[in-house]
Amino acid sequence: MTLILYKNEATPSKLKATIQRTGKLGFTEATATHLHFKENSIVQFAEDDQNKGALYLINAPDSQDETAFKVCKAGRYFYVNAKALFDKLGLDYEANTIIFDLKRAAEYTDMEVYKMKKRILPRKNK
Repeated sequence: MTLILYKNEATPSKLKATIQRTGKLGFTEATATHLHFKENSIVQFAEDDQNKGALYLINAPDSQDETAFKVCKAGRYFYVNAKALFDKLGLDYEANTIIFDLKRAAEYTDMEVYKMKKRILPRKNK
């Protein structure tokens, strides 16, 4: 009998982003670190043409076209002003807390693509 040892590969903590009441997509500190965000980072959003509603985030290394969203920094946190996109997609982020769990889409080997799995929870009234 031969034992095969498995490599201890650290898995990142759960990657998450949440739409704030203002329409900005805020990233947890762990997610921003995993995505290597800096003050000049850029992301893109895409929808699967075969599966409408499946949203993807692309960590774009160097795109300056009209599909690029600038990643902004406020203190230790990063966010993207994607209000117009979320409005176009009909996401009611004012009445609901909308959280996206991000998972790397392994089928895209030439770019860093994350599938955005949506969770919607009613906002708590203050």
